[in-house]
Amino acid sequence: MYIKRILLVIVLIGLVAGGLFAYKVYSAIFSPNTSFANDEAFVYIKSDASFAEVREVLDPLLEDLDSFEQIAKRKGYASNIKGGKYAITKGMNNNEIINSLRSANIPVKVSFNNQETLENLAGRVASQIEADSTSLVRAFKDNAFLKPNNFDDDSSLGMYIPNSYEFFWNTSAQGFRERMLKEYHRFWNTERLDKAKELELSPKEVVTLASIVHKESAKIDERPKVAGLYLNRLRKNMRLQADPTVIFAMKKHADDFDMVIKRVLYKDLELDSPYNTYKYNGLPPGPITMPDISAIDAVLNPEKHDYYYFVANVENFGYHKFAETLAQHNRNKVQYIRWINAQKIRR
Repeated sequence: MYIKRILLVIVLIGLVAGGLFAYKVYSAIFSPNTSFANDEAFVYIKSDASFAEVREVLDPLLEDLDSFEQIAKRKGYASNIKGGKYAITKGMNNNEIINSLRSANIPVKVSFNNQETLENLAGRVASQIEADSTSLVRAFKDNAFLKPNNFDDDSSLGMYIPNSYEFFWNTSAQGFRERMLKEYHRFWNTERLDKAKELELSPKEVVTLASIVHKESAKIDERPKVAGLYLNRLRKNMRLQADPTVIFAMKKHADDFDMVIKRVLYKDLELDSPYNTYKYNGLPPGPITMPDISAIDAVLNPEKHDYYYFVANVENFGYHKFAETLAQHNRNKVQYIRWINAQKIRR
């Protein structure tokens, strides 16, 4: 009788201990384990992150980091970490958090426009995805990529069509570059290619001319008129004589794209650079900036007119006065020179 009681006590203790253990395991898996006040928090896990680094990222967001680690190891996540951007919802338990980190990588919006160099583009993109600017520049300038795809150092900026795109945050530099090449070919659809062919320009030449149009006029409604003017000059084999190309040539020559130049001087027109369209006929070797889509489409859909000259309109800032003849242009130019001198803009 005494032995039976002992056995009964042992069984009861075992049941209680087992129950406590089961409850502890259940709580570790299914009890809420978030400590933030917002409805949702986002975490960024690097592609090569260790579990210790994941713990560090999650530390401010979880009530019980040790229980998370226990379940992460049981579910195999600690040894199979995946990079990306992930959402953790308030009240999630460890099981749900791990499932999210394992399979719910969230795309991010990557936007860029008006970049003047590949280095600037890399810096802009690096602020939005995991790849750093150094790896991006290296990928952008890789001749093993450029040459087979008919690009070079001068034209490669034109491959990146400014817009907003969805990427996974952990996209590599090479992955970003390959995706943008696909977007470039998607942009240059049959309709745009046919329009470029009618102008007797290649897509790369269209982008180069569009970069000049973009720099010359910030007014989208004026860009087709500016594009028409430069196309008129190209057909007549006249030099484009575009001030923005001289400014770009000066920056490139000085290797300083942060240089601020508000006024082009006559001496600047003598700079010997293929980008100086006062000195060389035709288009420069590549774009002088990243033109936005409105500038590209302005070149593809130019306004038809007989203008060959234009100058800033000081009576309607942002727009220009256009002229068919040099004599008319010189009259328009007098007013602009008078205004710019009054502003005491020397450089």
